[in-house]
Parts: sequence; C-alpha cells; structure tokens
Amino acid sequence: MNQAGRYRLMLRCCALLPWFVAGAVAATAPVSNDPAQLLREAEIAQPSRRAEFNELMGRLDQIAARLSPQQKLHQRYLMARQVAFAGNYKEALPSLTAVADQTADPVLAFRASATVIDLLVAESRYEEAFARLNPLLDQLPTMKESDVRMQGLGVAAQLNNEAGQYDVSVRYADQIIKESTDAQGACRGWFYKSDALFQSGDTQLAADQLHDGTEACGKAGDTLFSLSFQHLLASFDLRQGRPESAIRVLQASYPKVQQAGFPPQLSQFESTLATAYWESGDLVSAAKFANDALATNANRQYSESTANAYQVLYEVDKKMGNSNGALAYLEKYSAAHDGYQSRLSAKALAYQIVKQQVLAKKLQIEGLDKKNRILTLQGELDRKAAEASRLYIALLLLVLASIVLWTYRIKRSQLRFMRLARRDGLTGIFNRQHFVTEAERQLRYCRKSARDICLVLIDLDHFKLVNDTHGHAVGDRVLKRAVDACQAHLRSTDVFGRLGGEEFGLLLPECTRDNVLVRVEQMRAAIAAVSSTRDAPDIPVSASFGVAAAVDSGYALRQLMIDADRALYQAKHEGRNRVRLFDANMRS
Repeated sequence: MNQAGRYRLMLRCCALLPWFVAGAVAATAPVSNDPAQLLREAEIAQPSRRAEFNELMGRLDQIAARLSPQQKLHQRYLMARQVAFAGNYKEALPSLTAVADQTADPVLAFRASATVIDLLVAESRYEEAFARLNPLLDQLPTMKESDVRMQGLGVAAQLNNEAGQYDVSVRYADQIIKESTDAQGACRGWFYKSDALFQSGDTQLAADQLHDGTEACGKAGDTLFSLSFQHLLASFDLRQGRPESAIRVLQASYPKVQQAGFPPQLSQFESTLATAYWESGDLVSAAKFANDALATNANRQYSESTANAYQVLYEVDKKMGNSNGALAYLEKYSAAHDGYQSRLSAKALAYQIVKQQVLAKKLQIEGLDKKNRILTLQGELDRKAAEASRLYIALLLLVLASIVLWTYRIKRSQLRFMRLARRDGLTGIFNRQHFVTEAERQLRYCRKSARDICLVLIDLDHFKLVNDTHGHAVGDRVLKRAVDACQAHLRSTDVFGRLGGEEFGLLLPECTRDNVLVRVEQMRAAIAAVSSTRDAPDIPVSASFGVAAAVDSGYALRQLMIDADRALYQAKHEGRNRVRLFDANMRS
C-alpha cells in the first residue's frame, strides 16, 4: 500500500503546537500569582497535561483584572492554541488571527502568525496559508529567541514539503538542526528532513542520518516529534518490504501514542499498523487496527489514514471471500481517497498560484526600475551622436521585449492555473462545469447498476431583493449560510454545485423517490432558519426546491434538469419556500 504522505497531517499538527515539545512546567516551581510568571508557565506547559494547563489558565482568570492589554492578548493566544490542539481549528482561527494583527509584541505576533498558517492548511485554505508564508519568513531574521525561530523554520519546512518542494524543505530542516539548542529542536529538524526524503521517494535513510535522528529523538523523550520519527522509520521499513520490522517499531511506541491522546497521530499509527499486519499476512490484526483508525478518525473522513484503513478492510474482506463487505469498503475507500486527493491537488494549485503572484509582483517592480533606467538612458541619448542613439534604442527595445515576454508568460501561467480551479470562489462547492461533469459520471454509474438517484434544483427566494436592500456583501453571506445549511444534511457521495447566481444543483445517489422529500424538506427548513443567524439577522431567507427522480425522468442529466426545473417553477408558482416533486402532469 502506498505510504507517501501517510503522516502529513500529523506533521502539520506537530508544527502547529511547537510548545508541546518545549517541556512541562517544573512540578517544584513555587506557586505565584504574578501575571508574567503565570503566562510563562502556561507558555511552556504541555497541552497533553490538561489538568496542569487548565489550572494555570484558571489562575490567570482569577487575576484577569490585573492583566495589561498586552497580557490579555497573550492569554487569548494561549486559550486559542489549546482549542486548536483539541482539533477545533475553525474555532481557534479568529482568535489567533486577531492576536497576530493586534499585539504590539513582535514575538507573540510571529508565534500567532505561524500558528494561523498551520490552521489555514488544516482548514484546506491553502492559498491563504502560502500567501502568509513569505511575510513570516521576512520577519525571521529579526527573531532571536531559539524556540520562536524553530517554529518559523518548521512552518517553512512543512509547507514546502506539502507543496512538493522537497529540496527547499531539506534546507530549512538543516537550518533547524544547525540552530537547535536542545534535543527537542534537533529531533524536529531530523524529522522534517527525513520526511522530505521520504516524500521525495527515497527508499531508505542514510546510516549517519538514521543514527543522528534516532539519537536526537531518543533524547527528546516521548514528544510528538520523537514518536512521529518512530512512525517515519516504520514507514521506511514498509516501503522496503519489511512489515515485521515496521510492526516492531510501531508497537514499541504505540502505548506512548495512546497515552499522549493526540487523535491525528494515533490514527496514523493505527492505520500504518493495519497496513503492516496486512502485508505480513495477519488479517485479524490488520482488521483490528484498521477499525481502530476509523474510530479515532470519526470526524476526519477525508484523511489519508481513513482511506488507508478502508483499503485494508477491503483487502481483508476480499481475501476472506466476503464480496459484499469488500464492495462496501471499496466504496468508502474511494470516497475518502477522492476527498484526500482533492485536498492534495488544492495544495499544489494554491502553491503555484501564490508563486506566480509573487513572481508577477517581482517582475512589476523590476519593470518599474527598468523604466526609470530607460528614462535616464533616453536623456543621455539626446546628447550623443546618431550612431550611439541607435544602439541605445536597440537596447531599449530589447528590455521592453523582455518585459513583454515575461508578462505574457506569467499571464499565460495564471490563466492555466485558473482553469484548473473546480470550485465556486464564493461558496466553496462545485462550480457549474464541474457539477455537470460529476453529475453525468454519477448518473452513468447509477444507470449501469440500476440504482435510484434524484436531482434537486434550489433557488433562493427573492434573493435580488436581499442584494438590493442590504447590499451584495450581505447577499454573499446569505449564499454561504444557505450552502452551509444544505451541506449539514449531505452525504459524502452527494454532488453539490452552484449553477449560477442564487441557483444550486444537488444530485443525490442512492436516494429513492419515497425518501427524497424528507431529506430535501430538512434542507428547506435549515435554509429558512438562516435568517436567525448572526450573519443574516432579521433577513428573511427561504428557498424553493424542484425535485426529479430518475425513476420518472430517466438517467439523462438534461431531462432530469428540465423536469426538476418544472417542479421548481411549480414551487415558485404556489408561493415559494416549499418543495415540489416532479410528476407526469407537469409536462402538460
């Protein structure tokens, strides 16, 4: 089974919380109510020791009135990072972004900005993450604190590895190793470097690197990075066809990973153990650890560890002759794998877009500088002989031609990457073109297997009035809220896309004519509840739904859309904010 990228999320989460490896507050430290001392103790407290951290934060709450504005921002940062460690990235992002923008402390701003980048990657907002990386690296030379520099260099190594820039990632990792002042920092550097080699396709670690990395991570204790390095060694063993060796390495660290209780890391160990046991022929253990990984990943259905766990269960059932179970796991694997691959493609696309934007800006600056020099040359040309003038004019034309050529190349690259985008820029769901492509693919599949499938057309009622009355910014928020309301009731196999303006399309595989109205009615009610949310207070929001089933309209997308549109028209005609199912009488 392919091991590439098995622990990228675990790596991101390790980088997200560099303070995890900083060490715990000494148990013998004297009790103090000094705000600065409490903040320092909370800064280095390990998040896995929740009781200790919560006790420190509780003491800070008790003396909140004595905190300066800057100390309150520091307290807010500590609270947000604890939320992030628990996996609530979306909840932690606003607080961390506010701290990064508002604090006057450059070190705290740097820490918060680095953490924001990691959370943006965790939330699949890759273009924003890559766009923030360069400004962060510009600040790195001004950071003198070792642990702060380790965090910044770690973010750079991680993101370049995510984008496939392995040589660049190795350079940052070497810098971490060179600057590290303790075993934890050295372990982190060796882990980043080894991970980049693994992702680039190397089959094994060099003996000296294996020795130095193992020694540093051994001295680091049972931190996330040292345990992750053990997982990395096991992954190299699997790639070289040594599953028994991988099992020994993983089983030795597995109890420590369970004790740490960090879900992304735990699921990676369990998924890799499942793969190793499968390759060694132990089907019972393989199925056991695959199911453990799925339980740990209950809220992360599109992670690679989830996809690999489903693949192991598929292989086990196929080997045991359970064709029905194997088919079910194969479908789940396909959905999880496709979702994970979509995230990888989005990362690569975001990296290239930001790279082109930076290059375009650089060329623009160079172009302005060249124009200034051209003006100077023009003044000199007026004072020179005709033959010298012709020479300078030729140089001028050459410079202008180079600018035009580079501008053309940049523009062509940008257009090419824009065409790769499949998502609607506002709502994040499929755009019309990709919706049609995915819908036709699903319809072909359902036609071949004689499966039920329904098409739903959604149109927000009186949306133009919302835009005209409250402005397009509010209208955009209403659109996004409506989409979020629908997505809460969708399955991973459903196809959801924006067809244009306030009109959306929804394809529901494995949905019969009898139960489609129940599901769609739930979405209608959810959209109607949007008006009571914070983003759209007192703004009436509702939608009309037209539904067509393949059992009535066939499996041709065009006919399904025509019949669903007729049903939508009927819903609008009857007063809006309702669901109508197409029947044959609507064709008359």
